[in-house]
Amino acid sequence: MADAAHRIFELAEHALSRPFPLRVRAWDGSEAGPPGGPVLVFRRRRALRRLLWRPGELGLVRSWVAGDLAVDGDLYLALDRLSGLLWERGEPDPVAGGAAVRNARRLAGLVRDPGSYRLAREALALAGPGLPPAPPPEEVRRRTGIAHTKRRDQAAIAHHYDVGNDFYALLLGPSMVYSCAVWPEQDTTLEEAQYAKLDLVCRKLSLREGQRLLDVGCGWGSMVLHAAEHYGVRATGITLSVEQAAFARKRVAEAGLTSRIDIRVQDYRDVADGPYDAISSIGMAEHVGTDRYLEYARTLYALLRPGGRLLNHQIARRPWRDEEAYRVDEFIDRYVFPDGELAPVGLTVARLEDAGFEVRDVEALREHYARTLRAWVNNLEAHWDEAARATSVGRARVWQLYMAASALSFERNRIGVNQVLAVRTDAGGASDMPPTRGGWLS
Repeated sequence: MADAAHRIFELAEHALSRPFPLRVRAWDGSEAGPPGGPVLVFRRRRALRRLLWRPGELGLVRSWVAGDLAVDGDLYLALDRLSGLLWERGEPDPVAGGAAVRNARRLAGLVRDPGSYRLAREALALAGPGLPPAPPPEEVRRRTGIAHTKRRDQAAIAHHYDVGNDFYALLLGPSMVYSCAVWPEQDTTLEEAQYAKLDLVCRKLSLREGQRLLDVGCGWGSMVLHAAEHYGVRATGITLSVEQAAFARKRVAEAGLTSRIDIRVQDYRDVADGPYDAISSIGMAEHVGTDRYLEYARTLYALLRPGGRLLNHQIARRPWRDEEAYRVDEFIDRYVFPDGELAPVGLTVARLEDAGFEVRDVEALREHYARTLRAWVNNLEAHWDEAARATSVGRARVWQLYMAASALSFERNRIGVNQVLAVRTDAGGASDMPPTRGGWLS
């Protein structure tokens, strides 16, 4: 009789010492668990083998990316129910070690628990013989050496962004903006919301015709194109992604703006043609690294003229009581943003001030990013076959999981995103800024 699902469900509840929140369907067609809602589908025995060899988040992610594990039903609801049970996005409990760590230890310790011997033996029999399956090819192998050197940063950026411009075009839509949009109204479209975000950045920077703008981490060129076309600036966009730069240069040429926009494959640490009147950094600082952040801030400060402004748009995590204990999430580090790091917004502000900036405004856009991510997931799912052909099925599954889980993290206030507006004052302390927010947003 087909009963793999019942045995998996029993194993999960025993290992976690609490009710498992999802119904389970196994490769033999059997089902077990609470009726209604999303179903966690074990398509192959290999999914269970991955979990037994690597309990917790990484085992689940590898199974998902490889297509061994799926969700039938509402992915967001499934992830929400699993959140905190098999993984966490916040600080672990200093006494218990955190749900993710605690539950992984329980799973790994089943064979040492005499009361669990039968279940462990059945789990091993269900999973099948053999060594653990190799990680999916989309996983970054462990890196060695010092993080955030120029060469290692370029490799990390290539992993995330050089996966095909056609893929990103399907994901992002015509705007080709890969950062949080701003949604003025409920019925605003994604394209309108991204236009609103780009225009908000330009107005905060008070861009005017003839000024020089540096866009750090320019992506596919949307910010420099918007600023040059609508505000008349001369813009330089820098990226470490060769594919992004090629795409951006093509867009610039098609817009007839090659005389006003320069796209470079360049590290921010190598820019030496200041001063600039304004700098935008939108979704780039997450790649800098905590240990390098003061260097980043000082570099941008040195590139601005007195009175020049910086708009730093950056994802932030919640602060930890013990900041030394913070570690990058395994899924994000191995599959999405290698070497990426999130910092609390307070630390970002402090480092900008340490570099000499005066911080004039901080605006939180957390709920806007949740809505942006859901729109991207909709785009991906609506063009699934095309997206998979443009990169790989595994890569498409990575992005689907990462964006859906991130949307929930923004909605639940586990992470946020902030625009920090800062200025390099002159020697006498003058900021050349209006006295109120309305003055620089008009």
